[in-house]
Amino acid sequence: MNELFHMKYIVASILYSFIGVAILVISFWIIEKISPENLWKELVQNKNTAIAIVAAAFMISIAIIIASAIH
Repeated sequence: MNELFHMKYIVASILYSFIGVAILVISFWIIEKISPENLWKELVQNKNTAIAIVAAAFMISIAIIIASAIH
């Protein structure tokens, strides 16, 4: 019974992790669509460091918000 109790928390953690990653990807996609430039093209083709820093800061901030909401 005790192992089943721990398994419930492990499954919940995995499920919440997948939900958090999905929300993160969806939010990045939304920002990609509303921004005037194509962020992915600027990152990959033009190797724009400033855009990379902004995208990384966005991802970190959304990840912190998702982690706080799940916790």
